[in-house]
Amino acid sequence: MGSFTVDFTADHFALFGLARSQALDLTALESRFRDIQAQVHPDRYVQGTDAERRRAMQSATHVNEAFQTLKAPGTRARYLLQLLGHDPQVESNTAMPVDFLISQMELRERVAAARSAGNEAELDDVRSVLLDEIKAEYLVLAGLVDVEQNYAAATVLVRQLMFQEKLRVEIDDALEVVTA
Repeated sequence: MGSFTVDFTADHFALFGLARSQALDLTALESRFRDIQAQVHPDRYVQGTDAERRRAMQSATHVNEAFQTLKAPGTRARYLLQLLGHDPQVESNTAMPVDFLISQMELRERVAAARSAGNEAELDDVRSVLLDEIKAEYLVLAGLVDVEQNYAAATVLVRQLMFQEKLRVEIDDALEVVTA
């Protein structure tokens, strides 16, 4: 297939020629993604054999899935920790610090009350607070993974961030209802 062949056995970071890092250079990732997609895109193989067209489709799909995994900090963290042998167990392990759970319950109560009252300003405020927390925690996560290599603490933080991302989606859904 042309000058570039996708190595399906390589991890996503290696596929894009990037170091395994939580603090990933997104500009480099996007640039490398575009370069690879241009080389493996199925449209380049319209005149090829069935096998070449199938391989192009598989390659393009694999490259796209790898890009989607790495571009978002949450999915990147889960993937990276799994590569490093530390599964965050986000589906099965719900243990979190009590103070975190209390703060999340308080935010959820604010969201529910604001949604019921149709209070867009309150929803925007809670969303802003939550986004600031998430942004700060992703910076902490990068330090835990890339610098300290404290993968146990990183797995706990990843679980918390997944919880917060779900709340962000709930807030966005509430904002759609209130502003509709």
